[in-house]
Amino acid sequence: MIPKIDAHHHAWKYNQATYSWIDESMTAIRTDFYPEQLLPSLERNGVIGTVLVQSDQSPADNQFMLSLVKANPFIKGIVGWIDLVAPDLDEQLSEWKDEPLMKGFRHVAQAEPDDFLARPEIIRGIEAVGLFGFTYDILIKPPQMAAALQLVKSLPDQPFVIDHFAKPYIASGEIAAWKNDMKLLASCPNVCCKVSGMVTEADWKNWKSIDFRPYLDVVFEAFGTNRLMYGSDWPVCLVSASYDEVIGIASEFIHNFSAEEQQAFWHDNAVNFYSLH
Repeated sequence: MIPKIDAHHHAWKYNQATYSWIDESMTAIRTDFYPEQLLPSLERNGVIGTVLVQSDQSPADNQFMLSLVKANPFIKGIVGWIDLVAPDLDEQLSEWKDEPLMKGFRHVAQAEPDDFLARPEIIRGIEAVGLFGFTYDILIKPPQMAAALQLVKSLPDQPFVIDHFAKPYIASGEIAAWKNDMKLLASCPNVCCKVSGMVTEADWKNWKSIDFRPYLDVVFEAFGTNRLMYGSDWPVCLVSASYDEVIGIASEFIHNFSAEEQQAFWHDNAVNFYSLH
């Protein structure tokens, strides 16, 4: 079995004020989730390491994630949050540079206006992130892909990864506009993509694995197997699917690829992108 990296999962101590995005439709995840709860699923599926990603936009969440690493050595890296327009951004980044587990940052741009990532002050902030050697995760929805394209073209030396396919409208089967925008993003060599978050964009109760194939076809054709990485989006995925089901969708799609391509997808791309050890 190829040793796998899960390049995208979360952990949180739940409270309604902080996690207001977890609405009433997501009752299944309105509770605490810690990495040790994920460990049995990782072991069962041959996942040897993970990347823990921010779920609350606060410095406290960064410290919370770091506190979890000591008890959970399978966490090989963290994607935190930082205020991209803070006047002391460089000082904050300099401090984080001394933390080897902090690999990159992201902002929940999906909750911002469609032009957010194309704003000059945001581009300057992400440029600073890159100058300190950090990666940047792009979390957007389809209407924001044009701004994301402007961002990645503005910073051609910055390593970017798109989370969750940019959340295509899988439940309704819409694909044409998203496909065009994804191809444009993939044409930029500094952009990778996570095969993650699909099940929560599908019909939560009635999805079938075939529903995801058209979208998987697009990203595998656009990015190739050297710029894609697996992510579970656990525990968010639990509103629609188990961990085994999520990893099973990716496994079913890629099992006919060459051993080298599977090794890149499941392991090497994430290790190289996030400089995991």
